[in-house]
Amino acid sequence: MYPRPVQSELYDADYYIGKAEYTYIDERKTERSHRYVWDARLKNIQKYIKSGHFLDVGSSFGGFINSARDKGFTIQGVEISKYASDYANSMGIPTFNGSLLDARFPDASFDVITLVEVIEHLESPRLIFEELYRILKPNGLLLLQTANFEGWQAKNEGSNYHYYMPGHVFYYSDSVLKKSLTALGFERFISYFGVDFSLMAKLKKASGSFTKWTDYFQFLRICFYHWKSKISHEGFPLTSSYVLYAFKTK
Repeated sequence: MYPRPVQSELYDADYYIGKAEYTYIDERKTERSHRYVWDARLKNIQKYIKSGHFLDVGSSFGGFINSARDKGFTIQGVEISKYASDYANSMGIPTFNGSLLDARFPDASFDVITLVEVIEHLESPRLIFEELYRILKPNGLLLLQTANFEGWQAKNEGSNYHYYMPGHVFYYSDSVLKKSLTALGFERFISYFGVDFSLMAKLKKASGSFTKWTDYFQFLRICFYHWKSKISHEGFPLTSSYVLYAFKTK
């Protein structure tokens, strides 16, 4: 991408309230429905890590880590947007304003680190992965959600794939992420093609934004995509939705 955008300038108030060309859903307005997905994801995380110190990178207004706190974790956010981080801190959700590399957390600080639709935004991926490894505790969990460019959805749509957008500067695949993280010392992986939570959680989240009965027809599309994500062809999933759990064992 040239010229490369300045990340901190992309995520001002207009980005969150829908006035910018490149925008984001304001989770503050839909927190109740988002909680269905947040809680379902946390339930899956707690199959592996019951409690501990939880870091969310790209934590926005802090809804997800606030849910993690409700589940018994101590929490920390990192958010490059001053607008979002100021709000989170005002709500008692500890959030560092800046990049992960600027935060300089101590070695082995966190039991769980999540980057949900974030890693594709970050410059210098090698430095980012090294930092994530450094600040994750032994036996800790790193969760990455991004698009899997080995999936047939990305392959078939080519340059029309919706994931090509301002602010996304690096793209990944299941095999590239595993290879990169293995080189740093991660030893165990679980790949979720689709997402790491149930279809029911997806449907409950979606219904929170419905305003008329015909909106419920969207359930058909959501169900079809969810089931399609579980099917592979020639060794690759049909969709490109993807979550990776990577475990640091030493």
